Amino acid sequence: MAQMTAVIQQLKKERERAAREVAQLDAALAALNGVAGRRGGTRTLSVSARERIAAAQRARWARVKGNTKNTSAVSKKRTLSAAARKKIAAAQRARWAKVRASKKTA
Repeated sequence: MAQMTAVIQQLKKERERAAREVAQLDAALAALNGVAGRRGGTRTLSVSARERIAAAQRARWARVKGNTKNTSAVSKKRTLSAAARKKIAAAQRARWAKVRASKKTA
């Protein structure tokens, strides 16, 4: 009978240890769920915060638009001279003539 009470005592201790472990696991899961839950929601900004953001964005656009008026900062699109365009066209015609000639011999 003494052995039976010892076994019962041992089982109660094991049950308490398992209960503590389950409680720790529950706490860990709750902490992780809390972290993951915070990521998914939408944030609501106050009216004053939205106004500050809008004013900052307007200031950024004003700086960008102010710089485009300065023509020295913006490079103009380059164009080819008429002679250069003629050389390129002649070279391209020669390449196509070569392709056509090779098709006739093949």
